[in-house]
Amino acid sequence: MFASKRKGTVIAEGLKIIGNVSADGAVEVNGQVDGDLHCTSLIVSPKALISGGIKARSVVVNGKVDGPISGEDVILKSHAFVTGDIQAQSLSIERGAHFDGRSLGPEVTNLRQVEEPAPNGQLERVRPALFKKEAEPKTKVEEPAPNGQLERVTPALFKKEAEPKTKIARRSDLKQ
Repeated sequence: MFASKRKGTVIAEGLKIIGNVSADGAVEVNGQVDGDLHCTSLIVSPKALISGGIKARSVVVNGKVDGPISGEDVILKSHAFVTGDIQAQSLSIERGAHFDGRSLGPEVTNLRQVEEPAPNGQLERVRPALFKKEAEPKTKVEEPAPNGQLERVTPALFKKEAEPKTKIARRSDLKQ
């Protein structure tokens, strides 16, 4: 009878949650969360405070966040005050927002890991994944330029796990 069409959770002003929060849909924080927050999308209102890591696809901050943020799209509104690294594909910062941290691309994996719900519903710490680099850039120097200086050739990618090496071919080697 009174069912709402929108699916979301509101953490009201005056409410303080101590511990990690996990939600399937959208979360709007007007109060305080002392712990990690994991959801689909997050709105942090001007009076809100989050002390912990945030992981969501879409994050809009207009309040205070003390901890790392990981998401696809992160927007820091004019009243945002963020202390912590932000890992995102897209980061927008409005005039007036305060940001003290690093802006990292989506490929970086050294952020403090936030907790995610396990299949049994309990929160568990996510372990950082180790990625194997399959392609290392190498620079080849093929021959000296007419002025006697060595010229660089555009770096190429090779599927070898060894350290990058530089090849130098001299004119005397090429004539043989």
